[in-house]
Amino acid sequence: MRRFQGNLCSFLSRTSAQRTPSTTRRTFQSLSRSHAQVDSQPTSTMSGNMAEHQQVPTNEADYSTWTTSRLVARITELERQLHSRTAEYATPPAKQAEDAAKDAARSASSDGKVNQKEPSSPAAGAEKKKQVKPPKPPKPRREIDPSRYNTRFIALKFAYLGQRYNGLEHANGNATPLPTIEEEMYKALRKTRLIFPTDTTGDEFVESYAPRETKPYYINWDGCEYSKAGRTDRGVSAFGQVIGIRVRSARPKRNEVVQSDENADTTMQNTDEANASADDGWDDVKDELPYVSMLNKVLPEDIRVLAWCPRPPEGFDARFSCGERHYKYFFTQPAFSPTPGASGFVPRDGSGKPPKLREGWLDIEAMRKAAKYFEGTHDFRNFCKLDVTKQIESFYRDIFRADIELLDARTNPLGYVTQPEFQARPASGADESAESSAAPLPTAAQVYVFHLEGSAFLWHQVRHMVNVLFLVGQGLEEPSIVQDLLDVTKNPRKPTYEMASDAPLVLWDCIYPDKKSGSRADSLDWVYAGDVRQIKSHLGKGGGKFGLGGIVEELWSVWRQRKMEEILAGALLDLAVSQGDKSLTIGDGVEPIWERKNRGKKIFVGSNEARTGGYYVPVMQKRKTELVEVQNARWLAAKQRKMENGAKATKMEQ
Repeated sequence: MRRFQGNLCSFLSRTSAQRTPSTTRRTFQSLSRSHAQVDSQPTSTMSGNMAEHQQVPTNEADYSTWTTSRLVARITELERQLHSRTAEYATPPAKQAEDAAKDAARSASSDGKVNQKEPSSPAAGAEKKKQVKPPKPPKPRREIDPSRYNTRFIALKFAYLGQRYNGLEHANGNATPLPTIEEEMYKALRKTRLIFPTDTTGDEFVESYAPRETKPYYINWDGCEYSKAGRTDRGVSAFGQVIGIRVRSARPKRNEVVQSDENADTTMQNTDEANASADDGWDDVKDELPYVSMLNKVLPEDIRVLAWCPRPPEGFDARFSCGERHYKYFFTQPAFSPTPGASGFVPRDGSGKPPKLREGWLDIEAMRKAAKYFEGTHDFRNFCKLDVTKQIESFYRDIFRADIELLDARTNPLGYVTQPEFQARPASGADESAESSAAPLPTAAQVYVFHLEGSAFLWHQVRHMVNVLFLVGQGLEEPSIVQDLLDVTKNPRKPTYEMASDAPLVLWDCIYPDKKSGSRADSLDWVYAGDVRQIKSHLGKGGGKFGLGGIVEELWSVWRQRKMEEILAGALLDLAVSQGDKSLTIGDGVEPIWERKNRGKKIFVGSNEARTGGYYVPVMQKRKTELVEVQNARWLAAKQRKMENGAKATKMEQ
């Protein structure tokens, strides 16, 4: 036994003293030294033998004094650590992390302390971080060769809700806070590779996914034969806007029709005529690209393409070929929350006469009478905003229809206006003899629409016309005010009155009648979403109207979101009116400060809130603008002076 101990001590001493370049031996020596410095390490932990619990010396070990069992335990522990380190250097990092995790899990489970939420080791945590895949970069723009495709000239009918946009028309170089409709349509047409402008400089924003910045954006319609039916202003919606444009076609291209690269542009503009009979049996609707579905997939949810016309008439121009435009302006009855109690009948227009209707309610019959005066051919210079840059001399326009209709609304969220204290007429019914023959007034909130159909319209003409009707409906003007403003001989200068709000105005439809027949009906052959002529197209998925991804499904989502907002806002309004002291509404309390008799008249202009001010000034007594001829001449003279000054500056530089 003593000989065995002596040999063992000698082996351990030699092992500790050796210094070789070997990685394994250096590792073994470092482990031996670190192990010798561990305080209070029980022998049973290293060897699994629970018989002895002696501590490892903190200084250099003297193996000659160790017992046999301690020496065996020491060797066993050092061999285990040597094997572990050797395997660590020979194992890939991923395998190291996996083995370390397994060892830690086994060790923790033996102690009953398993923590699954934290990484088993720093190496494992680092490995997990390395394994996180970075986000994929956006796919690079795939350019296509326009000369390989046929093109065709079509018309597109689309709709949009205008509150989130800066109007239809886009002006290059102008920085607008909101995108324009043309900007969004251009992006959609470019993303779907349906148009090939001759110059694409500056339209890198088409493929950008970053938030829109307030800076100038450039779009180019050159080579696309682009035209638009009407210019809607900022905030105005359209449900029947029309554009004419040349787009890519799915018609196969015959080899003999393809010309050389030098004539590529000419080929792109005339391939539909050259290939009219190139492929027998090709249907120009069923076999064509599903334009409606393609564009709706990339357009915002509040811009939807409704239809396309495969064969516009020769020489078609969306603006100049349009024979009739139909506008609708929506408003509520009452126009704003009625003034409750006796305060709702206080005269506030300066005449001293109490109003016929409670403040907030509109006289629809008077508005209808005034609207009829618009019908016919008239000079509307007093119903528009003058654009001196166009130097317009003739303001005559044809109005085919001007009328006000009640919408059949099945739901009435604003139920509080049915209460007597909010009704249009006094609850006492004192003077009913004069009004006994009048049509019954509504008891709940309703929605009306002003229909306006005409050949063409001037800048802001519709909104000026609507505002005059609102003044008539509030009893501030007589219906004859329309006749006075249309008489440009008597009133050649326009009074400076306000125009109605933009939000409720909709360009409802654009009509392209057949001039030969003399009919006012639309003559274009529109292919709408879900039309049976294209629903069987092998190039589209689904019918494009109903079902997942269809236009009806998408518009339902848009409508329901806003409907829920309407219902909740209406319920909250009803709740607020029903709560608290009701003496102010029934006239038993003291008149509040905000309803003093000397406050100004509330005036409705179509917006969400009524405007207040001093006593109302009649339209014909307001300040008038200068004559149209004077304004045009002043702008033209200023333009000529600017050109002359520019020419002089150029000569001086030369």
